[in-house]
Order: sequence, then structure tokens, then C-alpha cells
Amino acid sequence: MTTGTLIPWLVASVASLLAVVAFLRGHAYNQFVMREAQRQAQDAEYQRQQVADLERVLSGRLEQVRLENRQFFENSLHKAQKDQGDMRLLLSEALREMAERQQLQMTALQQSVNERLQGAVEKQMQSSFQRVVEQFATMQKALGEVRQVTAQMNDIKRLFTNVKTRGGWGETQCRAILDDILPQGSYDHNFRLSSESGEVVEFAVKMPVHGQKVPPRLAIDCKFPTEAYERLVQATETGDHEAEKQAGKALEAAVKGEARKIAQKYIRPPATVDFAVLYVPTDGLYAEIARLPGVIDEIGRLYRVLIMGPALLPALLRTVHLGYVTLALEERTEIIAGLLGETRQEMLKMDQVLEKLQRNAGTMGNTIEEARRRSRTLGRKLNALGETSPSPASDSVETERAETGSLVS
Repeated sequence: MTTGTLIPWLVASVASLLAVVAFLRGHAYNQFVMREAQRQAQDAEYQRQQVADLERVLSGRLEQVRLENRQFFENSLHKAQKDQGDMRLLLSEALREMAERQQLQMTALQQSVNERLQGAVEKQMQSSFQRVVEQFATMQKALGEVRQVTAQMNDIKRLFTNVKTRGGWGETQCRAILDDILPQGSYDHNFRLSSESGEVVEFAVKMPVHGQKVPPRLAIDCKFPTEAYERLVQATETGDHEAEKQAGKALEAAVKGEARKIAQKYIRPPATVDFAVLYVPTDGLYAEIARLPGVIDEIGRLYRVLIMGPALLPALLRTVHLGYVTLALEERTEIIAGLLGETRQEMLKMDQVLEKLQRNAGTMGNTIEEARRRSRTLGRKLNALGETSPSPASDSVETERAETGSLVS
């Protein structure tokens, strides 16, 4: 066989051999795969049997646990029902005993409250009756005091019917106000304004005026028109407008008449100031006068008389007192001014003395300077002679010191 024919045969043989080998390998692989599949199927069957056995075991165990739990729950429920029944019995017994105790306590409390309430009511009734008796006694006492006050009021009313007594009461009240506010000796009582007229005013207040030996006086006269005032008050209380109007006119006429008399008698400049004071002793009377339209202004304008009550007169007197204080301050100011003038003269004299002392001090300073100059000259001479003759130099030094001391002296 030639080489050309051998190569294809060899190729075909190798191909056939490879095909046989591949077939054999595929058959062996299929058998291996089949064996593996059988083994896995056996393993799976075994595991399935194991799972089935485990499932049967677990099912039995679960059933046993369920039965045990059911038994436990039944026993617990039975025990709880039994305990609940016992507890219910105990609670009912305790509630019954508590209700009995509360009933006993309520009975005792009600009895105690009834006893205390009865005692308190009896005590309150006794104290109320005692207070009623005391109040009745107090009322009787007050009625007696009212009777006494009524009697005193009647006495005062009868007292005020006398014009002289009525004026004396107002005068006493005015004098008390003057004594409380003004300094001692600043007013005169029942003062005669001038020797020619012979008119005597109840109170004459010395006015604080600077530079006058005899100060002018402020005349104060006390008036109390009781009849017109009482008619006006009575008409106001009863509501009789016509009677009130008539009483008001009567009061106005009485006040104007008194103001005219005061202006004619007690306003005498320069012995007095150019106005006077009409004093009414009650604020009620002053209020009624102030209610009359334009009366106070008209009296002040026409008669130069000021109407004042117990509430207004102290204000005027305090103003007068302030004038006294101001006058005293002015007098002290003049004294201080005089002292300052004298002090100025003394200071001028002191300045002259100091000037002389300064001149003497200048002369003394010049003398001392001359002595020091001579001392320095002598010192230079002694320094020049010190090396040749110390002993005589010492004597010369002592001599020069003595002379210097005499010069200084």
C-alpha cells in the first residue's frame, strides 16, 4: 500500500476509533448518571420516610401537648372557678360585716350628732335669749341716753335763745382757734380801736408789718344768727320751698346787716387793715350762707368783710402766722447784715496789720541776708589762713561767729 492510500485509511480508522471511544464513554456516562439518579432517588425516599416518621412523631407529641394543655386549662379553670366562688363568698361575708359595722357606726354617729345638736341648739337658744336681754337692756340704756341728749339739746336750744349767751359761745370757740394757731401776744381781746370812737372789737389780731411801732389790727367779730338759720333748716327738712326761700332772704338780710355794722365800727385804717372778719361758729351756718347766690362776694365787695367758719378761719390765721415768721426772718437778716458790715471793717483793719507785718518781715530778711554775706566773706578768709596759723584762725572764727550772732539778734 502506498502512502497516498494509507493516510485516508488511517484517518478513517482513527475516526472510527474515536467514534467507538465516544460511544463507549457516552454509554458509561449514561450508566453513571442513571446510577446517581437511582441513588438520589433512594436518598430522597429515605429522607421522605425520615420526614414522615418525624412528622408522625411530632404529630403525636403535639397531640400529647394539646391534651396536656387542655387538661391543664380545664384544671386551672376549675380551680379558678372554685377560687372565684370562695372569693365571692369571702367578699359577701366581708361586705355584710362591713355593712353591719357601718350601720352600727351610723347609728352611734346619728345619736352623737343628735345629742350635740340638741345641746348646741339649747346653748344657742340660751345665748340668743341672753343677747336679746342684753340688747334690750342696751336699748333701754340708749333710750335713756337719748332722753338725756334730748334734754341737753333742749337746754342748748334754750341757751342759744339768749343773744348774749349765743355770742359768748361763738367768742369762746374763736378764742380757742386763735390760741391754737397764733403765737402768744399776737392778738388782743375786747380791744378798743381808738379813743375817739370808743368801739370795742371782740378780737384784734396784730398784723405782721415791718417798720411800724404800732402794727395795724385785723378785727374779728363773732355772730350767730340762730333764728333765721333754724327757720331755714326747718323749711329745708320739711320741703317747704316757699318757706325756705323766705328763710334764705331773712338769713341774707341778717348777715348783710351784721357785715354793715362790722364795716362801720371796726374797719378804721390805719389803726386797722382795710378789711375785717365775720366769724360764724358752725360750718353748717357757713354752708347755708355760701348757698345763698352771690352773698359772700357782695359782702366782700361792698363792706370788705370776710365771712368765715371754723374750717376757714384757721387757714387765714396760719397765713398771719407765716407773716410773723417772715418778719422774724427779715429782722434776723438785718442783724446778720450788720454783723457782716462789722466783720468787713475788722477785715480791713486786719489787712493793714498784715501789711505792716509784711514790711517788718522784709527788713528782717534783708538783715539776715547781710549777715550771711559777711559770714561767707569771713569763711573765705579763714580758709586762706588755715594752713599757716590754725590756733589764731580758730580764735578769729569764734570772734566772727560771736559778731554774726550779735548781728542776727
